[in-house]
Amino acid sequence: MQNRPVKEECMFKVQDFMTTPVICTEPDARITDVLDIMKKNNLHRIPVTDANGTLVGLITEGMISGAGGNATSLSIYELNYLLSKTKVKTVMQKRVATIHPENLMEKATEKMLKEDIGCLPVVDDHNKVVGILTQNDVFKSFLEVLGWYREGIRVALEAKDEIGQLEKISKVFADEGINIANIGVYDTTNGNASMIIRADKATDGLKQALEDAGYMDVEIAKAE
Repeated sequence: MQNRPVKEECMFKVQDFMTTPVICTEPDARITDVLDIMKKNNLHRIPVTDANGTLVGLITEGMISGAGGNATSLSIYELNYLLSKTKVKTVMQKRVATIHPENLMEKATEKMLKEDIGCLPVVDDHNKVVGILTQNDVFKSFLEVLGWYREGIRVALEAKDEIGQLEKISKVFADEGINIANIGVYDTTNGNASMIIRADKATDGLKQALEDAGYMDVEIAKAE
């Protein structure tokens, strides 16, 4: 199920955050071999590709657990024997949700939430696997957008949801000689927007300057 790319000319695309290169397996591989790969590389899911690198399925720890059947009634020897005779193609999920590397991270995140899945194989125009996007990759992108790893300050405030607010806020920071690194704007209620701003430093007059400009609930703290 391939997604055609939307030609957005902006950053924050899947290709900027996906994990690559990707460890894949083949349809005829044995489940025991896949388990070894997962354990060695600390993986929970592996794309399944054919000899040309084309995506044909996905196998996860949960699918492998299901392949063991009623494991409580089997000895370890019997279970290992069963898994050693079971091939990936008999267990894997064949209908796999995917994403294109040129798609936006917002689109990928929405798809993962909507389909309640923990990863998306990233495929090119020919359905060849070029990466994989996991929940951890989404978490990392969220932290990067908010500038979590930058040193400096974190400013939280409430602003009126109206045209020109970003320009006004930028002027307050500029007048204080402070560089803004990241801005996060959240959904509004009662005509106000909640904002999180990361900046390089604070001045003694910043809080007062923001309040004098009409901004409410101003909180300034050192970025952690």
